[in-house]
This record gives sequence, C-alpha cells and structure tokens, in this order.
Amino acid sequence: MAGNFYKVACSDCENEQIVFGKASSVVNCAVCGTTLATPTGGNAEFHGEVVETVERRDTDGLEA
Repeated sequence: MAGNFYKVACSDCENEQIVFGKASSVVNCAVCGTTLATPTGGNAEFHGEVVETVERRDTDGLEA
C-alpha cells in the first residue's frame, strides 16, 4: 500500500496525531473529537496543521 503518514495538530486542543495520507474514512481527534481528516477518493483533506511527514517503512525484500 503506497502512501505516507502525517502528524497533524488539532486546531482546537493542539493534540498531535498520526494520520494516513489516503484515509478512507473520517479521522477525528482522539482527545476532543474534532475532525482532522476527511476522505476525498485519493489523498485525504486535512483540517489541522500538518506538523511533519512521517516516512513510511520500506518493506521491499521482506517476506510476508
């Protein structure tokens, strides 16, 4: 599965949460419930500040 993860800061409570960049469902803040990301059919639309991109781990060469 190709895609990145992002650390998103909640605009209401400043909680930082990791969100998948291609989220297929609404992602709410774990602390206050504010919507952090909504699906768009491709890359998710973020509603908080993206603090950093968290690199995905490369699994090439690993057996399942």
